[in-house]
Amino acid sequence: MNEICNIAASLPRLARERPDQIAMRCPGRDGRYAEALSYAQLDTRSDAIAAGLAQHGIARGSRVVVMVRPTPEFFLLMYALFKTGAVPVLVDPGIDKRALKQCLQEAQPEAFIGIPLAMLAKALLGWAKGVRLRVTTGRTALLADTTLAQIEAAGAGAGPQLEATDGEDVAAILFTSGSTGVPKGVVYRHRHFVAQIQMLGEAFGIASGGIDFPTFPPFALFDPALGLTSIIPDMDPTRPAKANPHKLHAAIKRFGVTQLFGSPALMRVLAQHGEQLPTLQRVTSAGAPVPPETVQTMLALLPAGAQFWTPYGATECLPVAAIEGRELLTLRAHTEAGAGTCVGRPVAGNTVRIIRIDDAALPDWRDSDVLAAGVVGEITVAGPSATDAYFNRDAQTALAKIRESLPDGTQRIVHRMGDLGYFDTGGRLWFCGRKSQRVVIDATTTLCTEQVEPVFNAHPAVARTALVGVGEKGAQQSVLCFELKPEARAKANEVALALQDIAQALVYTAAIKTFLHYPKPFPVDIRHNAKIGREKLAVWAAAQLAKGAV
Repeated sequence: MNEICNIAASLPRLARERPDQIAMRCPGRDGRYAEALSYAQLDTRSDAIAAGLAQHGIARGSRVVVMVRPTPEFFLLMYALFKTGAVPVLVDPGIDKRALKQCLQEAQPEAFIGIPLAMLAKALLGWAKGVRLRVTTGRTALLADTTLAQIEAAGAGAGPQLEATDGEDVAAILFTSGSTGVPKGVVYRHRHFVAQIQMLGEAFGIASGGIDFPTFPPFALFDPALGLTSIIPDMDPTRPAKANPHKLHAAIKRFGVTQLFGSPALMRVLAQHGEQLPTLQRVTSAGAPVPPETVQTMLALLPAGAQFWTPYGATECLPVAAIEGRELLTLRAHTEAGAGTCVGRPVAGNTVRIIRIDDAALPDWRDSDVLAAGVVGEITVAGPSATDAYFNRDAQTALAKIRESLPDGTQRIVHRMGDLGYFDTGGRLWFCGRKSQRVVIDATTTLCTEQVEPVFNAHPAVARTALVGVGEKGAQQSVLCFELKPEARAKANEVALALQDIAQALVYTAAIKTFLHYPKPFPVDIRHNAKIGREKLAVWAAAQLAKGAV
């Protein structure tokens, strides 16, 4: 019999080996960490929920929408669904409600499990009309068929539950916020989750017994499989830029947190707060490039020997590459001179290659498309955590995936990251920006956001800049939008003139002639509050140009 491939497979073993170790602590409404689950409790109670769900026909392959906040119920539910072989459907909170409705319709779920507010929204907005089972985490079955507590009670005493899933079984469908259009559902198979756990553990030296502080809650799902204790932060996970640093520090200190994951926006909150973090040994930040000044400040706040990692990847493939903060800082001058942002070396197990830029689908891999070191192209990756499809989105799958035939006669999927970059002669990968956000001025001039913006971000009055293109690719007008620091004393028109002078100093940026001050904070993504909404800025810039603002 083949070994079960399932992210939940390690939970029964850990429950036997360390039953009393806390698997996770969650803050209550009062902010106190009174809610905790030991490994034994997580295992036993998720078994009961899995058995209870099975009584309602939720089985291997059943798609189940989960709209539950990062509370004990969320983690119990997720591990229960993994154990049954069901497929949880997760949608980033806060996305446009119309897009959310379409995502849920595309997923074709059989069940909907949510907090009372989600159940109300489902009823009012017509979410997932075809489900046959509605479960609420509330105390009564209002707008639902049953409650989660009743499900757990019905399955109590049923014993261990672990479906014999294999690596090809679908484990989850993850709808991320997406940069444009309706979010796509990334299909995760059990082998992808298992590979991610192994790759993350090996790449960052994560050992069991540590205390993790995952400010992006889905990452906490990995912690039990890694033998870690999760301390769920008291914050709104959809607004990391608004997190209260006093609350974060209080939890880190109280529980002796040893590792932390957060978006660049969360790192900026901690860096600006400026309080030492003496218990942390490992910090990782992803979702967008981390500004060098944030990296430098965070390293100063960490104890000697602690590491600050900035892994590179995407929901479709994680991790791809990684670089430690100290090495990143040694390359700062290159970034500010237009080289892009170094994201380190590929993580073991990945095959990362750069191919020529093409907006069309590439059905089959061609070695002739691979570019030499130093040449900017699209980043591709093949590896154990690279997903192979979007759910019910054949056209998007065709654009993002390439079939590669290997010498042994087998095939594998190569994922197109949709990012531009290049390898330097030392084997380090450099990120130059999103392919869709490149500005194509003419047949010989293409500008990449991450090669342009850091050049101007070095201006002392500038908070952020964003390169956008107005018009059709191939004949675009390049525009640099800039946001001033709140404390900046310089006037916007003075800064614009200074940025023009900076542009003329480099051949690469000399093509930029238009500089627009954006009077508010830049629009950013919902998930990490870090990726700039350049598509929205491009629309704004076009409107400004149309009315002669320049």
